[in-house]
Amino acid sequence: MKIVFLDRNTIGSDIDVSFFTRFGELKEYNSCPQKESAEYIKDADVVIFNKTVMNSDILDGAPNVKLLCVTATGYDNIDIQYCKERNIAVCNVRGYSTPAVVQHTFALALYVLEKIYYYDNYVKSGEYCKASGFSNFDERYWELEGKTWGIVGLGNIGRGVARVAEAFGCRVIYHSVSGINRSDEYERVDFDTLLKESDIISLHCPLTDKTRNLINMEAFKKMKKSAILVNVARGPVVNEQDLYTALSEDMIAGAGLDVLSREPMSVDNPLVAYKDSRKLIITPHMAWASVEARGRCMQEIYKNIESFLAGETRNRVDI
Repeated sequence: MKIVFLDRNTIGSDIDVSFFTRFGELKEYNSCPQKESAEYIKDADVVIFNKTVMNSDILDGAPNVKLLCVTATGYDNIDIQYCKERNIAVCNVRGYSTPAVVQHTFALALYVLEKIYYYDNYVKSGEYCKASGFSNFDERYWELEGKTWGIVGLGNIGRGVARVAEAFGCRVIYHSVSGINRSDEYERVDFDTLLKESDIISLHCPLTDKTRNLINMEAFKKMKKSAILVNVARGPVVNEQDLYTALSEDMIAGAGLDVLSREPMSVDNPLVAYKDSRKLIITPHMAWASVEARGRCMQEIYKNIESFLAGETRNRVDI
């Protein structure tokens, strides 16, 4: 069996993938320009990939491909109908990054809430050495205890965030845009109520026609001026121009983002111009990428291949 791993660098060189050789020959490509992908997989039986588009243009020249393994939960870059016609199995991975994303959600929220940037800079600049007192109150912050944490999207990650928020003493409310996710543990509210009552709003929903631009100027106008927004879902859920305006005009207290409408970040993204790190932190889509999560992702791919060879349908998205 020939296994080709495209865009290997999307999982990190520090993560071992040599165990795939138990199935046969493994060929790795650190990066994969779309125009090169057809050539790279022409003799492959199994293709492991992340962002590469898999459609007829690419797969027509790869007659031996039997299994596609995407190293992500989403698979909108795959032509599923074509794969069905070719009898090519398609597997994704699920749940591998939940602990990492939950953790990063709170890292972003607390960074903004406690004005960590300001106080770190205050100490490292030498100002603290000159201070007359032992503490500093220039930038005020509040406790999570007793605050309302609003969650959009109560899937596995949303539930994980809810449990941690409860541990901090928050009241947890949630809104399901699709109406699918329901929970008796937490209070379900309509979107307007979530916007108006939440002190922290964290986004954990998929990108759909209903969630695209969900957080826009209309939404910001309904939020508390003291509210903090955290987006670890998908970039286009938030209208970035409207977020820039909301931050600039103090419509909300701050935001923490791990995802953007275009990644890597576009130079013309309006948020490039927003330099106040007391109110905005942006990380480069790495909430999912703890060492443990990336290792689990590869183990899940291994199990998917193992299952496929055994005639099982583990994590199949094409049936």
